Amino acid sequence: MDSLSNGSRSVWVTTALPQFPELQEKLETEICVIGGGIAGLTTAYLLSLEGKAVVLIDAAGIGEGETSRTTAHFFPPDDRYFEIEEAFGAEKARLVAESFQQATALVESISRKEQINCEFERLSGYLFSLNPAGYDSLDKEFEAARKAGVEIYKKDRIPGLSFNTGPCLQFRNQAQFHPLKYLNGLIKTFQRNGGVIYTQTRAQELSRHDKIYQVITESGAVSAQAVVVATNTPFNDRLVMHTKQAAYRSYVLGIRVPKGSVPRILLWDNGDPYYYVRLTTPDEKSEHEILIVGGADHKVGQDEHPEHRYDEIEKWTRQHFPMAGPVDFKWSGQIMEPADGVGYMGRNPMDYKNVYVITGDSGNGMTHCTAGAMLVTDLIMGRNNSWLDLYDPARTPLHGMGEFLKELGNTVAQYGNWVKGGDVESPEQIPPGEGAILRKGEQKIAIYRDREGKIHSLSAACTHLGCVVSWNAAETSWDCPCHGSRFSVDGQILHGPAAKPLEVVQLDE
Repeated sequence: MDSLSNGSRSVWVTTALPQFPELQEKLETEICVIGGGIAGLTTAYLLSLEGKAVVLIDAAGIGEGETSRTTAHFFPPDDRYFEIEEAFGAEKARLVAESFQQATALVESISRKEQINCEFERLSGYLFSLNPAGYDSLDKEFEAARKAGVEIYKKDRIPGLSFNTGPCLQFRNQAQFHPLKYLNGLIKTFQRNGGVIYTQTRAQELSRHDKIYQVITESGAVSAQAVVVATNTPFNDRLVMHTKQAAYRSYVLGIRVPKGSVPRILLWDNGDPYYYVRLTTPDEKSEHEILIVGGADHKVGQDEHPEHRYDEIEKWTRQHFPMAGPVDFKWSGQIMEPADGVGYMGRNPMDYKNVYVITGDSGNGMTHCTAGAMLVTDLIMGRNNSWLDLYDPARTPLHGMGEFLKELGNTVAQYGNWVKGGDVESPEQIPPGEGAILRKGEQKIAIYRDREGKIHSLSAACTHLGCVVSWNAAETSWDCPCHGSRFSVDGQILHGPAAKPLEVVQLDE
């Protein structure tokens, strides 16, 4: 099989975004948005159109989080319409469809209005099953989606493919785009509207004084009348939101195919494991396209050597797309799965009424984050929004209680790692370029040996709620199997909800 030696690199990262300074002062504004991905920048942009003074901060650079790791589909919810109808009722399923349709239409409208060349393209999407056992769910999805107001059709097979998919569902008017080119356009229009951006500025704490909120960063602070936490998973909530959702990693390959050999459509199946597929074109002069194929999900921190997942995706791709050439890109991204199948966007249940969150994307990040920006903007502006109750972060996941208890049990089980032995008995047992957990009395130490043999040793206790972190060889990171925090080999935060880095530990000679 073809392989790469340059680690995890998405197809989008060749697009450079502007750099911004770190916040090193105390300032005041009307709205502080935390997070420089699709959710945060869309919210900031929409609020700037309303005449609000907005400051946006991000812990890294704009688009360097999960937005740069998406596959950028706009397609039906990952939890099927028939499952949403069974759990929430037909009216709530209709509202989900409405929110997805309006979110996709908004991105299309912004792209045209602001003249953002982000390769936005309306396409048909197809749901199929390569196993006859999945045909029944296709029938149920057809009826539920049609009832929800979705433009959907039954087909005998997906046209134009090199393999016979069998019966499938066609969802018309879905879409795809280039996420970083879209962000680049949002940045320009947001700044033109008076918006201010700071990067390399991690929000460490959120507090309230009378009616003013203060976002504390390492070198500064932002005082605001309202705060939007759009950080994939909230950092400001220690527990409540993190019991309602679970963090998963999804794996993606970008494989070269001859131009025109695969139809420009969106594909996703209902298998286990499942796969999702789209195309992108490197540039107009290119004689090939990139087939983007993703899937092989697993819970964060619960597979120390997930490289085999890339092999599984590649094997499936070459089996069904024989024209597939070399692998040009491979990467993974983080997905927050809500217990009841519907995301969370609105007022944060554990804060005062002017703190808002957008999370629980469930693999529909581009659509969900845009819908979340629309909902939060309406709330801040005092407008009614028909999606408010549906996506309310304060709701109890009664409809997903079985999944909620299953994930809760999985999380609790991870704390049992504290009573287990280490992976190795000494640092010398760790090969160069690898990491492992060493037990030292009651302490557990996360040790990485770099390619030159230098040892990097950290406390293995996640700074969120103390779970033992796990090595991720595919991303060269330390990942928390409880709530999805991720850290670099030097202990720096790569993904929340952790708000503090892992503690550096000195090993005895």
